[in-house]
Formats: sequence, C-alpha cells, structure tokens
Amino acid sequence: MEPAPAPKPTVFLIEECANPSTDFFILPLLAAGGFPLVRCFHADVPEPEALTDAIVIFVRYVPPAWVRLVGACRVRLRALVFFMDDDVLDIAASAGMPLSYRYKLAKLAWRQRAWLRGQQPQLWVSTPYLVEKYATWRAQLVLPTPIAFPEPIRRIFYHGSIATHQAEIRWLRPVVAEVLARDPQVAFEIIGKKDVFELYRGLPRVTVVHTLKWPAYQGFLAQPGRHVGLNPLLDVPFNLARSQTKFLDITRCGAVGVYSPGGSCAAVVEHGRQGLVVANEQAAWVEAILSLTQDETFRYGLWGNAQAKTLEMAAQAQQANRQLLGG
Repeated sequence: MEPAPAPKPTVFLIEECANPSTDFFILPLLAAGGFPLVRCFHADVPEPEALTDAIVIFVRYVPPAWVRLVGACRVRLRALVFFMDDDVLDIAASAGMPLSYRYKLAKLAWRQRAWLRGQQPQLWVSTPYLVEKYATWRAQLVLPTPIAFPEPIRRIFYHGSIATHQAEIRWLRPVVAEVLARDPQVAFEIIGKKDVFELYRGLPRVTVVHTLKWPAYQGFLAQPGRHVGLNPLLDVPFNLARSQTKFLDITRCGAVGVYSPGGSCAAVVEHGRQGLVVANEQAAWVEAILSLTQDETFRYGLWGNAQAKTLEMAAQAQQANRQLLGG
C-alpha cells in the first residue's frame, strides 16, 4: 500500500483588494495545483506561526506590515513569490502616469525592490517583455486564463435625480443591501455624484452612473440589460405633483417597476398586472424586488401588460391633445 501523498502547503495570497491580476493569473494557477488558499488584504496580518511551511505570494504590491512579517520569518516559508503584470519595480516605467499613482507604485513596489531581491523570491510576470527585462531575477511567465462568464445578472435600477430624491436614495440603501446579499445574481444601478457613490460604497455589484443631461440619458436608457425599475416616493410635499413618466421610462427599457402607492405611477399600474405597488416598508420592497428578479416568467408577463398599458396611454394622450388644441 502506497503512503498517502504529503499535504500541499497553504498559500497566503497578499493583494490590495479583489482585482483582475489575481483573477486572470494567480487564482487559476493555484486552482490547477490544488493548493489550500488564504486570501489576505494588506491589513490582514496573521501570526508568524501561521506561515510555517507556507507559500506567500504578493500580487503587485508589498505592504509594509508584510515586509516586517516576512522579514522576521522568511526561513519558515516554503516559498516567497512576487507577481506583477505591470512593470511596477521600475519607477521610470511609470513616467507620464498621474503623480498619485506613481507615489503608490513607489511606496508599495519600487521601494521594496531591494528588500525583495534580498529575500530571493520567485518572480512571476505576465509578458515576455517582463521575462526578458528581469532575466537576472529568473522571471517566469504566467499566462492569463479566461474568466468564466457568471450566471446572467438581473439588473435593478433607480434613476431618481439626486437634486429632488435625496430621501429616496437614502431610503433605498438598506433595501438594495438586503437584495444584493440574498441574490448574488442581482446588480444595482443608480444615478448620482460623489455623495451617492459614498453612500453605496461597500455594497457589491453597484454601479453609480454620473448625472446625465436628458439627451444623453435617452441613449443611456436605450442600452439593454435592465430588469427591475424602482420608483419609491416618500411622503413629502414635492412628490405630490410627480407625473407618470417613470412608469413610461421603466417600461420602455424592458423592465418592470416597483412603485409606491398613492403616486401617479400607481394610478396607472394595477398591482400584480403591470408592475408591483408596494407600501413604503423596506422589508416589503426587498420581497417585491426578489419576486421579480427570481421569477422570469412572472416578470415577463407583467412587462407585456405594462407595454399594452403604455399603448393605451398613448391613445388617451393623443385624444386629449386633440381636444386641448381644439381639434
């Protein structure tokens, strides 16, 4: 009976944050080797004992805390690796880049060059150019692996103006957080500026689009890929005069809306037929949104009814316009 193979060493992968360098180059390589993996951001520093017989891989940068840790227990490591997919070890290579970016490279890579060399790491690089340039380091080429497409994303969106809908933008934040936590195939799109970006910072799969002028917004709305439009209206005087245009915008971009009761949109939407009309309770909105994102047949049925409603509204408007003009 052959002895069981020795367990593979644990890999500590050190990265600034989730990034394409790791996803394209390092994770596929480690998966192919079947190594146990611990992913660490720069501030995640384990006890030195955890690195005994481990492999440490730096992705692009070497944070100061890890310089101290590795320097103190280099002899414990099975291997030390530095990977780069830009020439981050040569400050001259970043000439012409923004000063803030060059400072980051200098702090986290270039200034660590001598220290790295002294630690005798394996150098992994992404291009033959880097292999040749760093031949004295015995650089080894790592080829990128295509990233598999995820399951289709269902996009929910809120396009309320930051000037008039600050309350709704804040109210939606916990709603969106819960939806994204419960359904990893949902993404959220919102229009706003820096304050909106800061409010939604930290949530996964959120896109904040800069405020658009009306002509540009028309082209933006014509882009496919939206599924559920949100139109909350909180109980403030300004919302009493809101028109039905959000129902028209949501429907014409191929989405089904969730609407607050009492507004003009709710007056033309029959709950469960052309959309969902839901009381302004955040938990209720979470369930309503998920019912649309997770039931494609239900959503398509409502959208077909909503399209028919927009044609009915167009005919009504045409007749009313003729009367208004005395025709």
